[in-house]
Amino acid sequence: MILLTMIARVADGLPLAASMQENDQLGRDLQQYQSQAKQLCRKLDAQSPDRCTLEAKDMNFHYLIADGVCYLSLCEPSFPKKIVFSYLEELHREFSDQYGRKISIVTRPYSFIEFDTYIQKTKKLYIDSRARRNLGSINTELQDVQRIMVANIEEVLQRGESLSALETKGNNLSTLSKKYRSDAKYLNTRSTYAKVAAVAVFVITLIIYVRFWWL
Repeated sequence: MILLTMIARVADGLPLAASMQENDQLGRDLQQYQSQAKQLCRKLDAQSPDRCTLEAKDMNFHYLIADGVCYLSLCEPSFPKKIVFSYLEELHREFSDQYGRKISIVTRPYSFIEFDTYIQKTKKLYIDSRARRNLGSINTELQDVQRIMVANIEEVLQRGESLSALETKGNNLSTLSKKYRSDAKYLNTRSTYAKVAAVAVFVITLIIYVRFWWL
């Protein structure tokens, strides 16, 4: 289920539109998630990854950045990542068509709050069970969603770590991992050659010994 949707300007984190799904079980926690969403939008910049998933307790934030605007949603972890990013893409296309020329000049928070009507309509479509089964209609460019960066919301908000820094660390770890695999492969190859050479020396020595012994 998609519990919260927020659209904000990346340049200054200004909320442009939002929609919240009432949930009695979450209660006050939903207000806390909304506060985290606002904080996150204020931390985004031009260097932030354009697609990211942030784990927050028993929920996940997913966001998409396009044309200087962040489209963010809060979902249960079981909600398919492919569908939620397709949902955010849909919001981006419509929001850009309706308000593209006004986004950079508005100064009042939630200037486009009326967009909630479209958010609600689109959300119902994407959480419908029949739509969730129809994965074939989802954009092909979203097929490799497993490569989308995953981080922890606490690391970003409480420790003040930027998403771009986390992505750099992730890339560095990936590079180190590749180097380790390469070095391990090289050492294994050397070990194999050493074993083959040892066997060859033994066989040649045995042949020479047997030949001269019997002669």
